[in-house]
Amino acid sequence: MGVEGIGARVARKEDKRFLTGKGRYTDDMTVPGMKYAVFVRSPHAHARITGLEKTAAAAMPGVIDVLDGQQLLADGIGNLICGWMIHSRDGSPMKMGAWRPLANKTVRYVGDAVAIVVADSVAAARDAAEAVVVDYEPLPVVTDPVKALEAGQPQIHPEAPGNLIFDWELGDAAAADQAIAGAAHVTEMKIFNNRLSPNPMEPRSTLGIYDPGDDHYTCYTTSQNPHLARLVMSAFYNVAPENKLRVVAPDVGGGFGSKIYIYPEEIVCLWASKRTGVPVKWTSDRTEAFLTDAHGRDHVSTVKMAFDGNSRITALKVDTIANLGAYMSLFSSAVPTYLYATLLSGQYDIPAIHANVRTVYTNTAPVDAYRGAGRPEATYLLERTMETAARELGISPAELRRINFIRSFPHQTPVIMNYDAGDYDASLNAAMAAADWDGFAARKAEAEQRGMKRGIGMSCYIEACGIAPSAAVGSLGAGVGLWESAEVRVNAVGTIEVMTGSHSHGQGHETTFAQLVADRLGVPIDSVNIVHGDTDKVQMGMGTYGSRSGAVGMSAIVKALDKVEAKAKKIAAHLMEADENDVVVENGELKVAGTDRSVPWSQVALAAYTAHNLPAGMEPGLKEGAFYDPANFTFPAGCYICEVEVDPETGQTKIVQFVAADDFGNIINPMIVEGQVHGGLAQGIGQALLEGVHYDPESGQLLTASYMDYAMPRADDLPSFNVSTSNTPCPNNPLGIKGCGEAGAIGSPPALINAITDAIGHNTLTMPATPQKVWAVANAAN
Repeated sequence: MGVEGIGARVARKEDKRFLTGKGRYTDDMTVPGMKYAVFVRSPHAHARITGLEKTAAAAMPGVIDVLDGQQLLADGIGNLICGWMIHSRDGSPMKMGAWRPLANKTVRYVGDAVAIVVADSVAAARDAAEAVVVDYEPLPVVTDPVKALEAGQPQIHPEAPGNLIFDWELGDAAAADQAIAGAAHVTEMKIFNNRLSPNPMEPRSTLGIYDPGDDHYTCYTTSQNPHLARLVMSAFYNVAPENKLRVVAPDVGGGFGSKIYIYPEEIVCLWASKRTGVPVKWTSDRTEAFLTDAHGRDHVSTVKMAFDGNSRITALKVDTIANLGAYMSLFSSAVPTYLYATLLSGQYDIPAIHANVRTVYTNTAPVDAYRGAGRPEATYLLERTMETAARELGISPAELRRINFIRSFPHQTPVIMNYDAGDYDASLNAAMAAADWDGFAARKAEAEQRGMKRGIGMSCYIEACGIAPSAAVGSLGAGVGLWESAEVRVNAVGTIEVMTGSHSHGQGHETTFAQLVADRLGVPIDSVNIVHGDTDKVQMGMGTYGSRSGAVGMSAIVKALDKVEAKAKKIAAHLMEADENDVVVENGELKVAGTDRSVPWSQVALAAYTAHNLPAGMEPGLKEGAFYDPANFTFPAGCYICEVEVDPETGQTKIVQFVAADDFGNIINPMIVEGQVHGGLAQGIGQALLEGVHYDPESGQLLTASYMDYAMPRADDLPSFNVSTSNTPCPNNPLGIKGCGEAGAIGSPPALINAITDAIGHNTLTMPATPQKVWAVANAAN
């Protein structure tokens, strides 16, 4: 390891432009003739469109045009799709209702777009949007997913009778039922996972540009995977042929999953640019973001966990109803199935597992992946149940987990996953030591003297990252492969450009990817430039989500570097009249091992491009590309311990200590990993204590459409985190990486709720654990 290579705590290269206001985001983009868009959105959660009058709005000052759903349909623009096919347990395919980019017949949630206004300014567009008259025939509304399945409830899509999208199962129901029937103890719970709004710092934005001279489209957008956006908009939505469409995702200020998808606005702005003959830009305001960004979570589950007389788990049975909102978003079907049920074994050796998942349409915003995507839901269910079981059995929660840990790898779970490596005892031991677990009783007694209730809670999580291999996910219904691409271009002076199909929106790729190259070739990190986010510059890639950038994206770079290094060694050997097998790369030079003969990296690069003295038959140049398709998921894991004090007079919870002990495999940059964990912990704590999307059940109106009503964590809500790692390398990728970006959001909610319920002596507490709710539960317990 060098001072800038793998394992070094290198400050992020990209932060200079971000901290000095030099970042370039989609809303910063301007082009000649650009106009501004505002969408006309439904004020009703469910209604038929019986008329739309736009003449007066189109005649207002500064208005270029007002376009509606009928025109969009007439131009052949297709429906939005869900890209992962799920079949019900009876073999029938999921029931995907039609989602028009601009609704032309029926609106199904508050915020559903019905028209777009293009004008000289945002103000002019907004005034005209208010002048568009839409006649609605209101229809009955249902927002609760359990109620939506009941007989007689409003029918949201004709394609999905009874609002049921699919009824899916995984595992062995008979084996689970038999084990439960013969168990020494069964813990039963009903568990709610609250709906969240993603709240990235940068709201969604898109700039659509149509060039009639070349019949070419360009889309600047806030995307985590621009190549997928181009693929879907060309192949499925009929916006433009793929070879006529460029998608650029410049600096993106946070995504958390909400910017994986292709939204109606991107499609409509590109179409509107061709229709109007001007570039069209739209930027969401925060209320629009609350209304229309894909939400996360929203599960209602029942669980039974069976134990034998030695406190070993014999079975787990789960029934989950997952709310997918008004429409199926791009990856929504995968989240409560293959990203959720497959992780229900957790870190535990459970012989029999069965999960039944029913997904439901409601008159709410679409629900899709949000940081962790299915894994937080699985971990919350499992770890709340484990903590509850420990209390019922009268066993230490640490000891109950230790009794049931998997200790032999590889380990095949009953729910598809094959865990490749791990040491769960190491993380548990590290967390307990850092948290001074044995000293808790004394701290609890001291708190009681001050009139405070003190509690401690634990969570042992596992997640599946770097979803792969492509053939496997394809067999499970995925519509795309989940490989990654990279190209390493060595310039004639020896500087290096890495074109990656991964996308950075806060993860620090420009630093960590450059560290990999610097470590491998011994060149300064500043001589390495990372290029991403532009489909005209980078060969097709799959983008960033699911903690895949290191394990998949960097592994593709390694494969490309292998090819670059092999060619560079051939050139160097030729220049030094040596055997290429004796050439090594060290400190920016290519050397003949065991001698003092060497040539600088820059000289080899120049030789490749001057081509005056290359080995016979070798092509000039020094650039190579690669695709990497993983052999398996990676499985980060860890143990989190949270300690809280609850004021019984107010219900206020204070986190007095939070310990995170993770296993991320090999780590490229510890400082960036710590930052990722801190961010995830903040989001998980936000879910557990503060955040929750709420709709009025009668009208379907969003009640949490601003930060006045949707509580985000602030600095004084968070403790100083104690984070550490005990790492077992992943055996299935060349770098031994597992992934770290989602762990904090996965493991923290159950640890915090376990701590609060321990403090108040009452186990029935749902997220978010607001002071009012904690006060009510604590007083009920007393």
